Amino acid sequence: MSVPTAVSSAERLGRPRPVAALVRAPLRLLRVGGWTSLCVAVFLVGTAGTALVPSARGPWRRWMFRGWARGLTRILRLTVEVRGTPPTPPFLLVTNHLSYVDVIVLASCAPAVFVAKQEVRGWPIWGMLAALVGTIFVDRNDRRDALRVTECIRAAVAAGEGVVVFPEGTSSPGTEVLPLKPALLEAAASSDWPVRYASLSYGVPEDEAPAHLAVCWWGDMSFGPHLAGLCRLSEFQALVVFGPEEVRGSDRKVLAIRLHEVIAQQFTPVITRNWP
Repeated sequence: MSVPTAVSSAERLGRPRPVAALVRAPLRLLRVGGWTSLCVAVFLVGTAGTALVPSARGPWRRWMFRGWARGLTRILRLTVEVRGTPPTPPFLLVTNHLSYVDVIVLASCAPAVFVAKQEVRGWPIWGMLAALVGTIFVDRNDRRDALRVTECIRAAVAAGEGVVVFPEGTSSPGTEVLPLKPALLEAAASSDWPVRYASLSYGVPEDEAPAHLAVCWWGDMSFGPHLAGLCRLSEFQALVVFGPEEVRGSDRKVLAIRLHEVIAQQFTPVITRNWP
């Protein structure tokens, strides 16, 4: 299957949008901003309140993160269909990567911290939020940073956290699962951890822009215009399938190959998904 090429915002929108869709975007963005601001304020107050009970800090952060994500699914009219059983902490979960929306989808159904590229830390608002919820940032331009990240993943799991990694190393339009880079799997391989896996896909109503352009965020797409386009959708759906088994391997390269195989087997390409 050929991989679509990135297109401009105007090309993605195609035909002129109805007035309702044009009004929908700014209203939703305001609601997203308001909900996020409220959650951050409550989170900071609650975090200060856990100073006397440090053991409550992790559960509080996980509860707030999930609440924020679930609130966003309602604001964005995002229906999350879950197949299989989400893992319970501690765990290491490997999945394909399609969009920044992946974080909202997974956080709404599985309490976890995420491993993200270092650039995310510098994003307006989103970077601050990522840091607040314990995101582990990795500098993909520095191969030596993988050692630090491995220790961070190991420490997070040892502390009872769930950790989600996207080993493809980049998001995609969802035509296929890209090969998995093994570096982020070193903690699992060296410790003989069982690794859980999942696959993500998206669908939109037939009269909307296609999901691989309107929901998936990849190539040289600009974040702002893409988010505005996402907020113009009347509704959309995420499908997350949690694999039924655990995968182990003492060699991270072999582990990456095996995980790619099982994720690809259950993955539904975005471009072929029907609604709902």
